[in-house]
Amino acid sequence: MSANLYDTANQLEREIREDAAFQALSASFKRLKENEEAYGLFKEFQTFQQELHQKMMSGEELSDDDAQQAQALAEKVQTEEIISDLMKHEQAFSLVVNDLNRIIMNPLRELYEG
Repeated sequence: MSANLYDTANQLEREIREDAAFQALSASFKRLKENEEAYGLFKEFQTFQQELHQKMMSGEELSDDDAQQAQALAEKVQTEEIISDLMKHEQAFSLVVNDLNRIIMNPLRELYEG
């Protein structure tokens, strides 16, 4: 593999940090961390999501209690403006990452389509 590819990847990483979508996400996360209550709720939501993901990956069925807890946490998170703002910026940045992934993977896609 060419060292040039790694140079390009490192340059892309630097440019991502300067991108407006990433800057907005970073600023939004900073605001969240400054709000102790909202940040605590965010961390609780993240931890619960990870637990559910682990259950699903291990083939474990989600219980009614899991579903109710997920619903309650999602409602709390949605009403917290700072977290909603962060999620909006995460979604915008995710579009950038998806576009970059699509572009980077074009050679592979073309290889298998051909």
